[in-house]
Amino acid sequence: MKILCFGEVMLRFMPQQHKMLLQSLPGALDVTFGGAEANVAWDITMLGGDTSYVTALPDNFLGKACANQLRSIGVDVSGIVYDNGRIGTYYVEAGANQRASKVVYDRANSSVSLTPFEAYDFDKKLEGITRVHLSGITPAISEIAADACIKLAKLAHSKGIAVSCDLNFRGKLWKWQDGKAPRELAREVMPKILENVDLVIGNEEDAFDVLGIKSGSSDVESGELDIEAYKETARKIAEKFKTVKKVAFTLRESLSATHNNWGAMLFDVASNSAVLAPMSKDGKYTPYQIKSIVDRVGGGDSFAAGLLYGLDSGDFDNDADALAFAVANSCLAHSVLGDYSFVPKSDVVALMKGAGSGRVQR
Repeated sequence: MKILCFGEVMLRFMPQQHKMLLQSLPGALDVTFGGAEANVAWDITMLGGDTSYVTALPDNFLGKACANQLRSIGVDVSGIVYDNGRIGTYYVEAGANQRASKVVYDRANSSVSLTPFEAYDFDKKLEGITRVHLSGITPAISEIAADACIKLAKLAHSKGIAVSCDLNFRGKLWKWQDGKAPRELAREVMPKILENVDLVIGNEEDAFDVLGIKSGSSDVESGELDIEAYKETARKIAEKFKTVKKVAFTLRESLSATHNNWGAMLFDVASNSAVLAPMSKDGKYTPYQIKSIVDRVGGGDSFAAGLLYGLDSGDFDNDADALAFAVANSCLAHSVLGDYSFVPKSDVVALMKGAGSGRVQR
């Protein structure tokens, strides 16, 4: 197993101690790196998998520092292109209780948004790769980045390499074509990627925003979930995109900014069946209750990483165990500050097996 992740990594700025941005500036902000596809590459490597991360970065100390951190834990960064442009940035204001978290992007003219597909030499970079992972975020930043994602998905699929995509709709992006609303542009571009994908990851809200597919009456704002509707939505995605073999949906009940219930569903197209996680001892879906979220940004990426590791590593015998591993990995990532998760595989397996009390390990 070697998974290539392609996308934009950014500088992340965040106020300390749950302060608002308005009250923090001028003043100190915590600065880290993060970005959906980089987060996945990082986390798979943390879990023991083999990954390659491809992006474009400015040829300066910021680009080198970003690559150095990824390299430090074993991510293969030899495919990074150092070119013109700048490193994108984003600002995270962590919510608390009924005050929602907020994100502000500053990504215009970033290196990835300016670097064409041909500059990456993907024919060479795909040697030895068993899966390519993409998200719906990078194609949202520019037409050039969207074209690179589409062409990479097609190239990988033509070589028999598995392709996964996390839908990840971001309404604040998808503004690179005048006269088209974000949803309209996403619905035009993303199907060109998904027609080469075997595994789709997202949630029911993403499915509607990106694909216009909706079933049932789930309401993510109220925390009410219709699990049967998720299964029907997964079926509709598979009917529309014939290469899709599995669809994974996260099931997030957002009770407040710091209290979420967390689980997921994995739908298998061949068997027309779905599994849920986590499950109680009596076989009922029982989501993790995350009552004191430290940082939820990157939580979905840690789910994607756990799922890709669970399905592709050979460590798990079935979809149910792979999904349980992914959900546990993401649950623990909600307790870690920053985009990158530092949770070891042993902790994830322990939570899978029921060790969720948080007692001190001596």
